[in-house]
Amino acid sequence: MMGAVPLRIEDYALVGDTHTAAIVGRDGSIDWLCLPRFDSAACFARLVGDERNGFWRIAPAAAPLPGEGPPLLSTSRRYVGDTLVLETDFALDTGTVRVTDCMPVREEWPEVIRVVDCISGRVEMRMDLVIRFGYGADLPWVRRLDGMLTAVAGPDALALWTPVEVRGEDMTSVARFTVSEGQRVPFVLTWFPSHEDPPRPVDAHYGVQESLDWWGQWSARATVEDGPYRDAVMRSAITLKALTYAPTGGIVAAVTTSLPETLGGSRNWDYRFCWLRDATLTLSALMAAGYHDEATAWRDWLLRAVAGDPSKLQIMYGPAGERDLTEREVGWLAGYERSAPVRVGNAAAGQYQLDVYGEVISALHESRRGGIEPAGPSWDLETALIEFLESGWKQPDDGIWEVRGPRRHFTHSKVMAWVALDRAVRDIEEFGFEGPLERWRATRDSIHSEVLERGFDPDRKTFTQYYGSKALDASVLMIPMVGFLPAGDPRVVGTVEAVRRELTEDGFVLRYDSEDSAAVDGLTGREGAFLACSFWLADCLELMGRRQEAVELFERLLALRNDVGLLSEEYDPVARRLVGNFPQAFSHVSLVNTAVNMSGAAPWSSGHTHRARLAGERVPERHRPRARPKRTGLARHRAAGR
Repeated sequence: MMGAVPLRIEDYALVGDTHTAAIVGRDGSIDWLCLPRFDSAACFARLVGDERNGFWRIAPAAAPLPGEGPPLLSTSRRYVGDTLVLETDFALDTGTVRVTDCMPVREEWPEVIRVVDCISGRVEMRMDLVIRFGYGADLPWVRRLDGMLTAVAGPDALALWTPVEVRGEDMTSVARFTVSEGQRVPFVLTWFPSHEDPPRPVDAHYGVQESLDWWGQWSARATVEDGPYRDAVMRSAITLKALTYAPTGGIVAAVTTSLPETLGGSRNWDYRFCWLRDATLTLSALMAAGYHDEATAWRDWLLRAVAGDPSKLQIMYGPAGERDLTEREVGWLAGYERSAPVRVGNAAAGQYQLDVYGEVISALHESRRGGIEPAGPSWDLETALIEFLESGWKQPDDGIWEVRGPRRHFTHSKVMAWVALDRAVRDIEEFGFEGPLERWRATRDSIHSEVLERGFDPDRKTFTQYYGSKALDASVLMIPMVGFLPAGDPRVVGTVEAVRRELTEDGFVLRYDSEDSAAVDGLTGREGAFLACSFWLADCLELMGRRQEAVELFERLLALRNDVGLLSEEYDPVARRLVGNFPQAFSHVSLVNTAVNMSGAAPWSSGHTHRARLAGERVPERHRPRARPKRTGLARHRAAGR
């Protein structure tokens, strides 16, 4: 069994409990799972290693591993309605079997439930469980205890309950069993601290039903109406909820680390953290879909995370607001399709990026306009950030994309510094806050003038990546979206045309010329098209009145989603594959926001368009948020005495 490579990224799906999440392949294998949190060490790390680094596969015994043997008659999968409960059907000559996967929204410890149902005929099944804590490095002590299989190493422990016999075989826990039509076989895997006794397992049937009910109630709160993009928006909203760390409201950028931007390259980063870069667009997407509780929680996480010295604002934080994200390489993992190194932590957290000041202040401004009540001394924080930015905006920075090269005067960074001053001025004008209005207006106008003078190339009729550069950067597509210039301004039109002409591949947008950047940061590999930027291009075309082109691009982007509606960070137009960490919050946030634009009279109950928020226009006050769905007493259904 050892030696098979992981699946293509688009062949994976997601299940989670709003604390962490598992990546499940269409072959029935969970190849990535960090417990108990998104940023904890993985106990299944096959995704960026091999079978020796941990996985959990339940599939027909006759089913081949990737690249081995004849295929099944068919494999199909789906989420059950608007939930995060995954069903995978395997069809063989002898019958059809279904594997249902979910992670109930936890009461105490994380649980993964897998249920095998025989739909027709008779099917021989096999389970292979390889537990390796510490990102695949730590072999646990496995034993039987009170009818369960337990695995312990250091602080971590897992308990597996199933009615079928499990035996050890070549350092793997293996079960072989046969199911006939109508038969059901459950598996429940629970993490717990190794110094405590194993918890009693949840009854699998009730665990699945509880997950269906919880996600069904949550999805019913959405204000998304029927229309051509309804399903795409709902799946993206559910994905964003799945990427939310429930205790704090922080939203991680992705579940994974080190899925490569280029297959075989070294642009491999840990994305299990919360980026300030995503703040405003995330807030907009949540409010657009009607999730004001989640928008409020994200805003509150933002306030807590950035509290402190304005000069030490980080570009990202841990799910609970952690600041120490020290980066290291995990040398024993070979990398996804040999894309090394595998990294844990992210050194870019220490970069100086001007744009995050604009993101934070814009998010606070948008939350006020969206009817989210101020929390604590938010204006005091905003004032402190602006006071730093009054001089800080003049300094070069590392830019939005965390290119690990010299600091420069990046055009997008200066535009977002302008956004910070502009939104602070509007907060005074619209909400009556006290502040040095005229001084901030003057600083705002100075930034605007400098960007037009130094960030625009009149010969090529486009804004550039940084002052004095000839290079293009997709981040300048944000210029009309944040209201820096109208979409019809010739400088905006020229920029959009330059991006389409020089920074696209098969019509999809690259962030920048990564081959040029390789000479600066020393990294290998040319990255794929960045999906969020491609959505931004569709937004710009829509704002410019080129609706047909915008819709065509948007629908091409929707077609890149995998069979269960998920997107990674990038798309490789040459290999025609998804690349980068998965599923990517920034891609799904951008999808939701662009869907609002593409829908014309937006399909949200509030009746206003997303473009108004992006351009900074006044929008009507929202309804107050509704309560989060409650769990319905899952503990009552735990299997007593097991």
